[in-house]
Amino acid sequence: MATTEPDILDVERIRDDFPILDREFSGNRVAYLDNAATTQTPEPVVETIAGYYRTTNANVHRGLHQLSQEASVAYEEAHDRVAEFIGADGREEVVFTKNTTESENLVAYAYGLTELGPGDEIVTTEMEHHSSLVTWQQIGKRTGADVKYIRADDEGHLDMDHARELITDDTEMVSVVHVSNTFGTVNPVGTLADIAHDHDAYIFVDGAQSVPNRPVDVTDIDADFLAFSGHKMCGPTGIGVLYGKRHILEEMEPFLYGGEMIKRVTYEDATWNELPWKYEAGTPVICQGIALAEACDYLDDIGMEKIRRHEDELAQYTLERLGEFDDIETFGPPAGEERGGLVAFDIDGVHAHDLSEILNDYAVAVRAGHHCTQPLHEKLGVAATTRASFYIYNTEDEIDRLVDALDDARALFQ
Repeated sequence: MATTEPDILDVERIRDDFPILDREFSGNRVAYLDNAATTQTPEPVVETIAGYYRTTNANVHRGLHQLSQEASVAYEEAHDRVAEFIGADGREEVVFTKNTTESENLVAYAYGLTELGPGDEIVTTEMEHHSSLVTWQQIGKRTGADVKYIRADDEGHLDMDHARELITDDTEMVSVVHVSNTFGTVNPVGTLADIAHDHDAYIFVDGAQSVPNRPVDVTDIDADFLAFSGHKMCGPTGIGVLYGKRHILEEMEPFLYGGEMIKRVTYEDATWNELPWKYEAGTPVICQGIALAEACDYLDDIGMEKIRRHEDELAQYTLERLGEFDDIETFGPPAGEERGGLVAFDIDGVHAHDLSEILNDYAVAVRAGHHCTQPLHEKLGVAATTRASFYIYNTEDEIDRLVDALDDARALFQ
């Protein structure tokens, strides 16, 4: 995909792949700024989905006929492609799930319920998404393990001195979000991995907001587990990924039982299939996995470093524009610091839900609420925030439209 300059995205060219962005509401073309929730799907991925069902649809690893063989090869190669995308050491380390949440639960059930007990500790952070926070909270309740939270300061940074205090020889699991979906903070997961490994603990990285928009190499950050979702990176819904180091996945017991994940079954017992199929019980997410591989191709053709830079620039521009108003408070790292492509903010006297409805009248799509970080919002002293989040097809003009609509909304409520 051509770019006008080596480090700048050809956004208008990219937008041609997303016809949904030409939709109009109330006479305005949609400005889709809700990408941290779900990104749009480009035509090459849509065509891959349609092409699979038109030409290749069959169950995998079950039949000797041509269609099954073709589907099986494509599905297996999709694991290879995703492994390459994140720097994993082969398909054995890539398990396809429904989403990031299921990936978190797979590890929590397969590892946490069997390995944790009273006296053990799980260390996570105050900025975790509910998919991590609730999951490990409940594992703690079931096993008797203590759950501890690394503090986040007022600018959305983790207190690393506090992290070093909390992670001890009693720690078995450290679970940390790579990029906060509320603050936009890019957490030092590599450093946290080093601390965890110094105490013989595992680290689970929630990559839902990082893998889609920046280069992520699981070897570089030394993650034991990493989870992310296809629908946040130009892929379809219904497909998530769990990366796990091979030796750990080999030692863990399965999370789900049934077909596909078995090697041999008798009336008395069963043995498990090889990786990664050991963790993919039943008919798997065949088409979604193949489409996710196409999404990886699409993003790599653009360039992950370019995507990271584009999102950071849009976030910085948003902070600059919102900083023009005395009654708007933004959350997370201040302007000038690297952050993910999202900005959460609050307008004094205007509830986020009311604001989101007004912005919808201007065809500006944002997210309002606690963004699955309710404890963090309570810590911040706000019931809800409005979040604008960006991706490869967003422009500064769309941010200007957001700010103009905010100005009108403020006038209305005043």
